[in-house]
Parts: sequence; structure tokens; C-alpha cells
Amino acid sequence: MSKSNFIDYVKICCRSGHGGAGSAHFYRDKITAKGGPDGGDGGRGGHVILRGSSQLWTLIHLKFSRHVIAGHGDVGRGKHQTGAEGEDKIVEVPLGTLIKDGETEKVLFEITEHGQEVVLTKGGKGGRGNDHFKSSTNQSPRYAQPGEPGKEEWKILELKVLADVGLVGFPNAGKSTLLSVVSAAKPKIANYEFTTLVPNLGIVEYRNYKSFVMADIPGIIEGANEGKGLGHRFLRHIERNALLLFMVPADSKDIQKEFDILMNEVGTYNSELLDKDRVLAITKSDMLDDELKDEIRKELPKGIETVFISSVAQQGLMELKDLLWKYISVDSPE
Repeated sequence: MSKSNFIDYVKICCRSGHGGAGSAHFYRDKITAKGGPDGGDGGRGGHVILRGSSQLWTLIHLKFSRHVIAGHGDVGRGKHQTGAEGEDKIVEVPLGTLIKDGETEKVLFEITEHGQEVVLTKGGKGGRGNDHFKSSTNQSPRYAQPGEPGKEEWKILELKVLADVGLVGFPNAGKSTLLSVVSAAKPKIANYEFTTLVPNLGIVEYRNYKSFVMADIPGIIEGANEGKGLGHRFLRHIERNALLLFMVPADSKDIQKEFDILMNEVGTYNSELLDKDRVLAITKSDMLDDELKDEIRKELPKGIETVFISSVAQQGLMELKDLLWKYISVDSPE
């Protein structure tokens, strides 16, 4: 089995550049044997910078290059020439990347917009040349500042998938099948638990050339909020979804109970997730006739809009899209 190219967690070592030393130079030319100090400043050391890119969806490019090293600043020179700045090292990351301190794991900032740049590790300042130190009592300073050393820091990068709709359900609820039918995504599908081990994204086409992004999140199990079944890694990806689509199969022994467990896992992990809009889809409904659907409706959770769908038989999919779009486009013009 080939390994997935989806990486959502890396720890990298960021090393910024040293600042260049200032110059202790004195002006000299054909007619000036002993001129005043004219040493230039050293150049700033290179920064390590993160830049958001909408073209990336994984951190795999950092998996095998975890040491990010910026350039050193150049030394100052005579005639007040400032040394060149060290080359900045720019690292592009997907939108939804969270940056934490490598030791304390404190959240520092997050990248959410294309082109957004944040200095991750600052380069050392360049030293000042001897021209800065002249005075009435010391008109010929023979010293200059050394450049500040760069920094070496470990940072944690965590990716939280950005999508309009996040699919929430137990393994084998039909999430991957739905995504494969309504979008061009090709997630792995099989009849056993945890077929999906990483999030899959798909663009769902809607009426009048509109579209939205749907994310197939790996299946949740009871106890996921405590980390069971890699629960924390799975659950963090739904924090960035605008709308949660809960999916419970029609052959579930107790639809209400299954929905309650999913809600509890989501809410226990992060109570703010319960404030998101949510919709319930009863999957595999091609096995139900109208009479059975009426019976199930009596036992459905209250306060949540529900739709019966079958991805395989392609039943109820447009009704589902209409319902999802109603929530997604609340703030968008028609």
C-alpha cells in the first residue's frame, strides 16, 4: 500500500541569519591621509518567513526538509556602505496552518489568507559602523559593533483543513462515497473501518456554475475527544469548516443515539463547534421505502434539518446540495 502524501503535522528547526558586523573604517583618498570614521553598518540577518498559499493542501514538502536556514548579513564597508541583508528563507504553507512554539506548544499565530506573510524567526540586527560612535571627545573611534547572532528555534506546524462543508460520521457512514459522487475527488473506499485516514477535499459543483468545497474527515469513534482512534488529529480538521454535515446510515440500530454520540464527541473536543450550522443526512436510503422513511422521521433528532440520500443510487443529492447551499450562502448575494 502506498503511503499517503497528506501530512498535517511537522516540527521544523528554523535558523535565522546572523547580522553582519559594522565596519571600523576611516576615510582615505589621494589628498586625505587621515580622514574621519566612515564605517558602514552590517546587514540584517535573513528572516525565516511563512507565506500562505492557496495552491498547497499538505505539509509534505516540509517532511524531509525540517531544517530551514536563512542567510547571514554581510559586513559593513567604508564610505558608509551598509552590508547586504541576509537572504530571507520563505516557506509556503497551506491555508489553515497553525504555528506553535516547539517547546511550550503555545499557539503563536495562524495562516488563513493567500499571500499572508509572517516572520517566524527574526534575523539578527546588523552591527553599527564606527561612524555612529564619533563624538567631540572621541573623533576617531576604532571600534564597531558586531552583528547580533541569529536564532535557532523549533516550531510546530499543524494543518487544519479549510472547507465549506465538513463531513462528520462514524466509519462506513458513506462519507467518502458521497464525496466521490458529488465531486471529482477520488478517496479510497472500502467496506471496513478507517478506510479514510486523512482528510480528502473535493469541489462540489452547484447550480449556475457555483461551487463549494467539501471535506471528507476520517471517521470518528466514541472516545475520539480523548484521542482514541487518532481522534484529536481527526477532530481538529472540522474546526475550520463553515458547516458540519452529520451522516448516519439508514441501517443504524439507533439513529438518535448515533447522532448524540457524534455531537458529544465534537462538543467535548471543542464546545465552539456546537455553534456551527449543521445538517443531518441519512445515508444508504435506497434501501428504504416511503413507509420506512416516515417511521424514521418520527425518531429523528429535533432542531436539525434532515435529508435522506443514497450516494450509490444518486438519490436526494440535489436536495442535499440545495440544503447545504442555503447555509453556505447566507451572507452571499444571490
